[in-house]
Amino acid sequence: MLRGAEFGAIFNQVTDNELLKIAKSVAQRAYAPYSKFLVGAALVTKDGRVFEGCNVENISFGLTICAERNAVFAAVAAGCREFAKIVIATDTQEPASPCGACRQVLAEFDPDMEVILGTFRGNTIAYRLSELLPRPCTGILDRP
Repeated sequence: MLRGAEFGAIFNQVTDNELLKIAKSVAQRAYAPYSKFLVGAALVTKDGRVFEGCNVENISFGLTICAERNAVFAAVAAGCREFAKIVIATDTQEPASPCGACRQVLAEFDPDMEVILGTFRGNTIAYRLSELLPRPCTGILDRP
């Protein structure tokens, strides 16, 4: 199976199940020696490219980077800024939601993007980012 590479693999009609497999696979490469909480993400651009991300922990926990932000930053570094959806996989009983920081970073690019949360066992639930983070631009940095 193709995986997102330096500039992202092109997927014309990749299914959500295939994206979940990608997210699970990249989660296995996560660096999580402290929490043991493996997370993988497959971020799909509007032109069909898929970028992977996994969480990378640090003993100074504030320096830890989440899978979702890792995928976004890889996509932006490759020149992509328009995202259609993200699929996030965790080894939990129920699908786990992205943290607040990841929600805010995703909202920077598309406040209504599709977010599919999945487990290694295949349980999934889908949301719009706007359901998980309403009013992302409201507050001190208000903008239209």
